[in-house]
Amino acid sequence: MVSRVCPGSIVLFHNAAIHTPEALPGIIECLLQEGYTFVPISQIILPGTCGTDYTIDHTGRQQPCT
Repeated sequence: MVSRVCPGSIVLFHNAAIHTPEALPGIIECLLQEGYTFVPISQIILPGTCGTDYTIDHTGRQQPCT
């Protein structure tokens, strides 16, 4: 399940999903062991307007406009 996670990934868990509570501790532990850290979404998402302040590449990542 964590094989597709890469630096900058946003991992979404639905809080109403049946198996999320039992799966989450193992997923978090695995990602921590691989060296990942967890930060608030506000530290990842660039502020502003798409096309003016940032673009979104084919992987879904924001890139600042230069």
